[in-house]
Amino acid sequence: MPTNTLTDAICKAAKPSEKPRKLFDGHGLHLFISPTGAKVWRLAYRVDGKPKTKSLGAYPLVTLAEARTQSAVLRKGLLEGVAPVTKTKRADSTFWEDCQSYWNGRKDVSTGYRENALRGLELHLKPTLGDLASAEIDRAMLLAELNRMDASGRYVFVRKVRMWASQVFDWAVEQGKATINPAELINPKKAFGRRKVKHHASLELTEIHEFVRRLSFEKDLNSVLACRFIAYTWVRTNEMRMMRFDEIEGDAWLIGGERMKRDKDHIVPLSRQAMEILDVMRARRPEGCDYVFPSDHRIDRPISENTVLALIARMGYKGEMTGHGWRTVASTWANEHGYPPDAIERQLAHTPEDKVRATYNRAEYMRVRRPMMQDWSDWLDQPDAGGLEG
Repeated sequence: MPTNTLTDAICKAAKPSEKPRKLFDGHGLHLFISPTGAKVWRLAYRVDGKPKTKSLGAYPLVTLAEARTQSAVLRKGLLEGVAPVTKTKRADSTFWEDCQSYWNGRKDVSTGYRENALRGLELHLKPTLGDLASAEIDRAMLLAELNRMDASGRYVFVRKVRMWASQVFDWAVEQGKATINPAELINPKKAFGRRKVKHHASLELTEIHEFVRRLSFEKDLNSVLACRFIAYTWVRTNEMRMMRFDEIEGDAWLIGGERMKRDKDHIVPLSRQAMEILDVMRARRPEGCDYVFPSDHRIDRPISENTVLALIARMGYKGEMTGHGWRTVASTWANEHGYPPDAIERQLAHTPEDKVRATYNRAEYMRVRRPMMQDWSDWLDQPDAGGLEG
């Protein structure tokens, strides 16, 4: 039987295929290549006539020379009647304990983000993997748990849990608690599904604070301020784009009916945060420009209708969130917090379907809408959400 048939160049150049591949080096030693591209050294052998396989570690972390050395030691032991140990020796800590050690040590992130990461790992990985040592968890075991999340439709959150687990495994490798990071062997773009793209896609309410935290990392560009302003006011993107300074009266914004979807004037109460954005845009106002959010290149034109969408796509939320999506999120929040439906609908500039009710119900509900909009803005600005400050 040919031996030492592999070279490092062959191992490095080997590409994955639709089905698992094995590149044999001789004496049962082979490089296993999964369809995802993961490469792992394995030794095939027999004990009492039964076929067995021993994993020797991932390539290139374990080199060809090291794999051959391990193989020789194990085969020598077989000749002496000593079978390879197939179960990893129990470490001094479990995977869940490693999760706690790593994330509790992350002082560079907010308390809310740290708690979100630990909570996600606790809910979705701890029940099955938590009592195992980090070194005992392989790609298949981790993927099985993530696939359960994916099958339940948690297309966004499953990617976050994989990322949070990957950081724990990286730490475990550095601490000598594991030899490989199995999460790195999972390509989320290929492994998991995606939410169906909607024209006015919006995130779930539970995902908003992470989006806000991510938005806080962006530079203080006009596009970022525009996205924040839509969030604070619940207006449509085109209404924000066409906003002019002469439409602002104190802490309210009066939009003429000619610009509204239902041809009716609309008063938007402005929260403290929305007013702060207007102060910033007023300070940036080019001479002779009437638009609050002007184009970067021409003062006689408003910001492009695709500017906010481009920002959201750059943040990694393409197809999952839109500027218009803030209206859906805000409406969900307000209804869950018990605000009167009529006040919510008026803030969204919706007219009751009942024409008789629409004729007689002309109340603006400002007494309710003003505190509602301030409460909403404050909720978005919770410290553990990363805030909306620039």
